[in-house]
Amino acid sequence: MKNSLSLSGSGFDGLFDDYDYNISTIFPSYDANPCTNTQSINKNFVIIVYVLVFFLSLVGNSLVVLVICYNKIKRSSTDVYLLNLAIADILFAITLPFWAIYKAHEWIFGTFMCKVISAVQEVNFYSGILLLACISIDRYLAIVHAMETVTQKRHLVKFICVGIWIFSIMLSVPVLLYRTVFDSPQKFKVCHEDLGPQGTDQLRIILRVSRHIIGFFLPLLIMLFCYSFTIKTLCQTKSSQKHRAMKVIFAVVLVFLCCWLPYNITVVVDSLMRSNIVNQTCEVRNQVDTALSVTEIFGFIHSCINPILYAFIGQKFRNSFLRILVTKGIVSKNFFSRYGRGSVASTSGNTSTTL
Repeated sequence: MKNSLSLSGSGFDGLFDDYDYNISTIFPSYDANPCTNTQSINKNFVIIVYVLVFFLSLVGNSLVVLVICYNKIKRSSTDVYLLNLAIADILFAITLPFWAIYKAHEWIFGTFMCKVISAVQEVNFYSGILLLACISIDRYLAIVHAMETVTQKRHLVKFICVGIWIFSIMLSVPVLLYRTVFDSPQKFKVCHEDLGPQGTDQLRIILRVSRHIIGFFLPLLIMLFCYSFTIKTLCQTKSSQKHRAMKVIFAVVLVFLCCWLPYNITVVVDSLMRSNIVNQTCEVRNQVDTALSVTEIFGFIHSCINPILYAFIGQKFRNSFLRILVTKGIVSKNFFSRYGRGSVASTSGNTSTTL
């Protein structure tokens, strides 16, 4: 069966399109039906996407880190969250060459790297949504309740970010425990989850769904709550500065949802099917497998989109980056005066040197 190994929550379920697995060999607790998925994604196309995302994410997020670190004095609490978000995307980008090689051939990097690379992708996913949830709370406090003194306590924000990283790692522990390398029936080495003895599958599926509820849907509800009141407040104010900053943040959140929400919904459906809560046929099974392959690509692409949003929507990001180039003598002051427009002088808790 093609691509029917989708039991891991780490987002690599679509990496097996070109192998024909016997599900009863790897997951003996499931009844194997002779379903053949004829809708697999072209392997070369996926490899090209991985390579492009790798370069765009590495370059773009490195520029974000540069801009935020350079503006230490004007750095806001939102900038600290965005800095951590960029670091998470850089770490994930580093793993993409491994997955591209895996897609082209087989897993050749051993069990240790299989666990590490898989866990890094998992941590990136959870830290991303949790950091965006914190940004929504930060903007809610700063705009709705005008609590600038709270949102500007950067030492507190740093502790929150550390807590997010620790919590994301905890959510990724099952990947470290169960991800391993083994031979497929066709003698290809694969990096995937080994479910082990029969009888524990239900518990692991419950853990998988729980991780996605805690690590995605709950932060999503927090974001929806905070931004609904934030939008209401912004509609009652004429501050163009607040509107510009929020426009970028809304774009970041919207893109995250477009990239990751379809995958998470598909993962939940897949889990319900594998636990026999939802009946499945060969046709439905193949559709879900294909959906996992497609939606995970959108999730991977997300890691390189945020810097593009900052560059094209965020005037302050462009100005901050141009100021760095002027300081280093790469571009002239005349060039900056022509293209670097807009105010970047505010250090208010409602604004950000990045946005």
